[in-house]
Amino acid sequence: MTIYFTWNEFDKSVEHIANRCKFLKFSGIYGVPRGGLCLAVALSHKLKINLISEPIKNSLIVDDVYETGITLNNFKNIEGAMFFVLFSKVKPTWWSTVYMSEKKEWIAFPWENKLNLQNDRIEYIKKRDLS
Repeated sequence: MTIYFTWNEFDKSVEHIANRCKFLKFSGIYGVPRGGLCLAVALSHKLKINLISEPIKNSLIVDDVYETGITLNNFKNIEGAMFFVLFSKVKPTWWSTVYMSEKKEWIAFPWENKLNLQNDRIEYIKKRDLS
């Protein structure tokens, strides 16, 4: 199953995260390449937080999807960091999410190339043996 995430939903998600973070002080915002970059830029403008090229102490770290944890686990021990994802495929423990989704769901983001969508989904399923 494919979920089509729209720009409108993205904007609402940015609002949601910004409201949760508006009274917190961050040293910067880091978007995990590539999925977290659009979210980081939008939050940077909304919260007036500088984008940073690598996560540091007390930073806000964002990504598009938490699936296996491999990506965000690399940053888990950064002191004072806060973590947000748009979608989580497992129940959040030390990170926060806007939406929960099922493991088998493919999420198509509005900034992705729609022509590659079907091939990307097929590769995703093969890699995770979700057939």
